Amino acid sequence: MKVTVFGATGNIGQLVLRRLLDDGHEVTAFVRSPAKLGMAAAAVAVVSADLTDDDAIREAVAGADAVVSALGPPIDPFVRGTPLTDGTRRIVAAMHAEEVRRLVALATVSVPDPRDRPRLLDRLVPIAIGLLIPGALREVQGISEVVATSGLDWTVARIFAPIDVPANHTVQAGFLGRDPVGVEMSRADIADFLVDQIGSEDFVGASPAISN
Repeated sequence: MKVTVFGATGNIGQLVLRRLLDDGHEVTAFVRSPAKLGMAAAAVAVVSADLTDDDAIREAVAGADAVVSALGPPIDPFVRGTPLTDGTRRIVAAMHAEEVRRLVALATVSVPDPRDRPRLLDRLVPIAIGLLIPGALREVQGISEVVATSGLDWTVARIFAPIDVPANHTVQAGFLGRDPVGVEMSRADIADFLVDQIGSEDFVGASPAISN
């Protein structure tokens, strides 16, 4: 398959690229700084631009079978504006223009899904994040809303606490208060889940929470 990746130089995005290449997919990486791709740059098509560049975004998604967005805001209490939300809106517009249907994106459990039956702790998480890093919360919620109202075949994977440990290939996926979803998850397993959704219909139109 032909897959376009946004956020390809991030901690999870780099692992998404690696998994896609290992699986033999044809990959386009949309990045601001190609040098951050390292050795992967030689194996992928690179579109170097900002998320404000509509033409470059459309070029990146043209001909793709699916798009994976590993975009996520920095953990910074001073984040201002909504560049990732605005960029996601441009990605969705480009996908419609190029008739690309499948979109897999990343968020956190601070974003609700209608299938959730949230516990007290689940309700407190977005409140705490909103107090500590309101800009990041605004971006995560904005990205998710844009994706969920896109009219595309979308999936948003929600994470709680990504950690840098080797993949253990054990994934719990479901909805808060209904399914046995935990807290920590290897970034490598997060990347694997995102890639696995490309060819799966299990969570189309849904935002599953995932963990190890």
